[in-house]
Amino acid sequence: MKVILASPRGFCAGVNMAIECLDLTLKTFGAPIYVYHEIVHNKYVVETFKEQGAVFIDDLTEVPPKSILLFSAHGVSPEVRQAAKDRDLTAIDATCPLVTKVHLEAIKFAKLGYTICLIGHEGHDEVIGTMGEAPEAIVLVETEEDVDKLEIADPDKLAYLTQTTLSVDDSTRIIERLRKRFPEIKGPPKADICYATQNRQEAVRILASEAQLVLVLGSQNSSNSQRLKELAQETGTAGYLIDGAKDIDPTWFDGVESVLVTAGASAPEEVVQDCLDYLVDKHGATIDVRSIREEEVHFPLPKELRKLVSLS
Repeated sequence: MKVILASPRGFCAGVNMAIECLDLTLKTFGAPIYVYHEIVHNKYVVETFKEQGAVFIDDLTEVPPKSILLFSAHGVSPEVRQAAKDRDLTAIDATCPLVTKVHLEAIKFAKLGYTICLIGHEGHDEVIGTMGEAPEAIVLVETEEDVDKLEIADPDKLAYLTQTTLSVDDSTRIIERLRKRFPEIKGPPKADICYATQNRQEAVRILASEAQLVLVLGSQNSSNSQRLKELAQETGTAGYLIDGAKDIDPTWFDGVESVLVTAGASAPEEVVQDCLDYLVDKHGATIDVRSIREEEVHFPLPKELRKLVSLS
């Protein structure tokens, strides 16, 4: 069996930064450290941090006053930030800077009196946080059909933003439908879908045709990982989203001689290597690393964390 190993894959700069935040906070201040929602959408990462004393919560009333609280990489609403202050919590903001960019764009458009179409998935942590910046001004759009149903009071004061982890193709189709229906609609100066999401999708789009099966390492609640699986399936290749080698079904490989392996932006390299070890052990696989694009993005740790560590 030949295994094509896609690059880039796995952790993006925002995920790296968020994980470094939690790791450093635990090492500096000790357990428990509270985190609002999962630090990133990956089962392996979350379980690993739980074992080290991180406590993931969805309600701030679960956090004792004066505790340390991290906001996850997906961002939070102003309401959550205020609730943390009211409980006298020491908040460390591990929001990905690319998500923060979308929040700032939402605030800017809302202040200018625009209605904002936020293209994204209902209930996703990132979408909840962004909509919280200007709830009275934002309308969620998930599909092209949603665009057709929109009723906008002033079409000349309309803007769109997107969740950072969407399918590039899906969001492009929705944006085109918006532009067709509302020619004056304004968008962000630079696309909101993050570089890592685009790069991982590009790699699957290019390489999937060379494989009979695509394995995407990532968790089911990871939006960008789901998009990778769907993209593989759209090319006509069988695609599966798995947390790790333990999720592999041996029957998937009947008659399969070539497999593409990639990983979503919140999946650690350890689970990728476990999967490769499985394929080498069970199928005598040879690994062919295929690099589509180089990534050299790095985000610094939040100022508040650096200050806390320096004072400790």
